[in-house]
Amino acid sequence: MTEPVSATDRVPVVGYFTMEYPRATDTFIQREVASLRRLGVDVRSYSARRPGDEHMVGEEQRTERAGTGYLLPASPAAVAAAQAAALRRSPGAWRRAATLARDTARAGTKGHLYQGFYFAEAALLAERLVADGVGHLHAHFGDVATSVAMIAAELAGIPYSFTLHGPGVFFDANVWRLDAKIEHAAFVSCISWFCRSQAELLSTPEAAAKLKIVHCGVDPDRYARPEAGDAGSIRLTFVARLANVKGLGVLLDALALLDRRDVTLAVVGDGPDRERWEQQTARLGLGDQVTFLGFRSQSEVAEQLGVTDVFVLPSFAEGVPVTLMEPGAAGIPVIATNVGGVTELVIDGETGLVVPPGDAAALADAVARLADDPALRRRLGDAAARKVRADFDSLTEAGRLAGLFAGRLDGPVRPPVWS
Repeated sequence: MTEPVSATDRVPVVGYFTMEYPRATDTFIQREVASLRRLGVDVRSYSARRPGDEHMVGEEQRTERAGTGYLLPASPAAVAAAQAAALRRSPGAWRRAATLARDTARAGTKGHLYQGFYFAEAALLAERLVADGVGHLHAHFGDVATSVAMIAAELAGIPYSFTLHGPGVFFDANVWRLDAKIEHAAFVSCISWFCRSQAELLSTPEAAAKLKIVHCGVDPDRYARPEAGDAGSIRLTFVARLANVKGLGVLLDALALLDRRDVTLAVVGDGPDRERWEQQTARLGLGDQVTFLGFRSQSEVAEQLGVTDVFVLPSFAEGVPVTLMEPGAAGIPVIATNVGGVTELVIDGETGLVVPPGDAAALADAVARLADDPALRRRLGDAAARKVRADFDSLTEAGRLAGLFAGRLDGPVRPPVWS
C-alpha cells in the first residue's frame, strides 16, 4: 500500500496550481498545503487569478493569498517573453507542449481559442516554476487547472500530477480529455473509491496503475464534541456552497414537513442560490428557525460545530465532502445522501444516516429520528469520529501524497479502514 512519507524520501520542491487560490470554498486545498509544509515539504502555491476580498474569511486565507504567485493579469509582452524563453530553453519541449495543447483542446473554434489562452497561461506558469526550482507540479480539479498544469509541466520539463475530485468533471470527461491527462500524469490522486472507479473507466490498464487514493482530510484534534443543547431544541447545521447541487432546498422542505419548532438550522456558506433559498425559507414560514450565516473561516466553522447536534448535507452529487468530515471529527452525527463517494464516510446506521437524494420526506424522518434519540446520536457520532481519525486525517493523507511526490508509486491503491 502507499505509505506516508518517511525520512528517507527525497521530495522535490512542489508547485501547487489552481485557477483561483485561496477561495473560501477550497479550505481542503489550503489544509493539504499546510499539512505538507508541516511535514517539511517545500510547497510553492500558484494561481491564475487572485481571489477577491470576499474569500478572505480568515487569517489562513489572507496568509495564503500573500504567499501565492499569480499569473494574471499579464500583458501580451509578458506572454510573448514567456513563450520565447520556453522556446529557447527547449525547442523540443515547446513543440511537445504545443502539440499536447492542440490535441487536448475542446471541440470547435471556441474550444481551440480557450486552449490558446491556457497555453499562454502555461508559459507564464512554466517560467515561475523554473525560476523557483520547482521539481514537481500538482493541480487540483481535472478541468482547466489541470489543462494548464499539464502543458506548463511539459514546458518546464518536470512531472505533474493532479487531484481528481468529481463528480462534475466526469459529466464532461471527454470534453476535458481526462484520459489524456491521466496518461500524461506521474500519478493521479483520487479523493475516493468512487472517483477512482470513474477515472479507471477512462484509463488504459497501464494508466490505471497510477490512480491512487489520497483523501482530503481534516485535523481531528481541532474539533471538540459540542456541549449538549437545551433539551427542548435540536440544532442542525448545513455547511456548503449555496448552489443547487448541495440540496439545501430539499432540507428546507423537510423542515416544513416536520413542522417542529424545536428544530433550528444554521446555514453556513454563500453562493448563487442564496437569495432563492432565503425566499423559500420565508415562503415556508421558517424564518424563525433558519439562520443564514454566510461564509465562515475554518475556525468559525469549528465554533459553529460546537453548538450543533446534527449535521445535514442533502447533496445531489458529491465526492467525499470535507464538510462531512468536520462534524464527524467532532463526534456529531450526520445525515447525508447516497451519492458519489459519500457512503465511503457515512455508513448508514453506523457512522450516520443516509437518505435518497431529493427525498424530503425521508430526510424529515431522519431528522426526527435523531432529534428523538440522543443515544443514537451519540453512538453514530462516536463511530464517525473513529472513522475520520482512521481514514481522513489530513496529516496522514498529506504524508501519503508526499510519498507520491517522492516517486514512491509502486504500491497498490490503499484499502479503506472501516469503522
